[in-house]
Amino acid sequence: MSGKLYGVGLGPGDPSLMTVRAVEVIAEADVIAYHSARHGRSIARSIAARHLTERHIEEPLVYPVTTETTDHPGGYRGAIDDFYAEAAERLAAHLDAGRTVAVLAEGDPLFYGSYMHMHKRLADRYDTEVIPGVTSVSAAAARLGTPLAEGEEVLTILPGTLPEEELAARLAATDAAVVMKLGRTFTKVRGALESSGRLAEARYVERATMSGERLAELADVTPESVPYFAVAVLPSQVDAEPPVRELGEVVVVGTGPAGPLWLTPETRGALAAADDLVGYTTYLDRVPVRPGQLRHGSDNRVEAERAEFALQLARRGRRVAVVSGGDPGVFAMATAVLEAASEQEYADIPVRVLPGVTAANAAAARAGAPLGHDYATISLSDRLKPWGVIAERLHAAAAADLVLALYNPGSRSRTWQVGKARELLLEHRAPDTPVVVARDVGGSDERVRIVRLADLDPAEVDMRTILLVGSSQTRTVRRGNGEEIVWTPRRYPEPGV
Repeated sequence: MSGKLYGVGLGPGDPSLMTVRAVEVIAEADVIAYHSARHGRSIARSIAARHLTERHIEEPLVYPVTTETTDHPGGYRGAIDDFYAEAAERLAAHLDAGRTVAVLAEGDPLFYGSYMHMHKRLADRYDTEVIPGVTSVSAAAARLGTPLAEGEEVLTILPGTLPEEELAARLAATDAAVVMKLGRTFTKVRGALESSGRLAEARYVERATMSGERLAELADVTPESVPYFAVAVLPSQVDAEPPVRELGEVVVVGTGPAGPLWLTPETRGALAAADDLVGYTTYLDRVPVRPGQLRHGSDNRVEAERAEFALQLARRGRRVAVVSGGDPGVFAMATAVLEAASEQEYADIPVRVLPGVTAANAAAARAGAPLGHDYATISLSDRLKPWGVIAERLHAAAAADLVLALYNPGSRSRTWQVGKARELLLEHRAPDTPVVVARDVGGSDERVRIVRLADLDPAEVDMRTILLVGSSQTRTVRRGNGEEIVWTPRRYPEPGV
């Protein structure tokens, strides 16, 4: 009869933080296995040392390579894969002999641990049990004495081995975070914290609960002093005191066409970091409520007033996010904010614009690739420009055979523009020109259809709709699953061909 495999979590380092179950399993095991570098010292073994006896068979699993180079034909990955396979077979021999095998793991066995490589190779062949352990994340938070995540906050765990830009994006987008595996990655992690605007919040914990433990502000730590067993912590900000600023800033952000799935990491970070959110109430409702953050909702027709209000808040030291749908620079709030910020009284206030997914891009993606070649973007709203200008631009773009993205096509008070635009476009386009009619893309009422230009019904169009009108080259295809897609080739025929 085969023996049983245990993955035993030992906790973060202090032997007194081992669970009762971990101690029981070690006492009952025949074989105690643990990973180590070639120097032979094993932190896992040192944590469990007091529970090991002469009757235990010890099975050191010594890595052939850690940070140095290797002449293995498969490189570092090849050497490590071969090692894991060989180590698993050594443990399998014990299990086949009926022995109980306990593989020791610092922290938790299935949390960035070496045990998982044994588990993946053996758990389907032998009776297996994993004993969870206190992670270094929990230990670090406990030693800092501060909440790690509270209420609706999102906690993100990141390996410091990620590229710096990826780290910065994820750090900017989350509420709380822990970055593991520092050591040689520390300089990169510090750079990511700085570029994401989170360095001032970051704490440093080295060897939590172990001998040589150190706690510090991460900004004060020198790279040369950082070991592998260290983490960077961005703790909960629920009760954090807002910084005192003489002058704040305004960040104009785009939420995309709908909810959180359309937000960029940079925008998530700006929304999380803001003291105040300013915007059209419908768009503000897409942003999660955060403790201590003030929200200033208003009607959709007061862009100038909203922009000036945001700048006044920033002048009082507030960090303000002006929330816009789609991309803030496309028929949205960026223009209003920048226009107001150009006035002398607001000239010294920092203003940034962060891009968002546009309604045109979102609708195009749902339909296929109608914007695959040159296209023009035109608003059919005559609230801020006369219809004569709109008609002239429609004529010019249609005559140039551009695909058209038509924003603001209709509303309760504007019911005739779509019909007029259709008549005008039919002067230049064939009746069967494909038109994407996309409503509430990304929302609960999403509906995307492809119709012929001649069949476009103005009654089906409202302010939540965008129209994408194809060029002479745009094609529609019904694929094998019955789905109809529309696309515009990137090649355009030579004149006269």
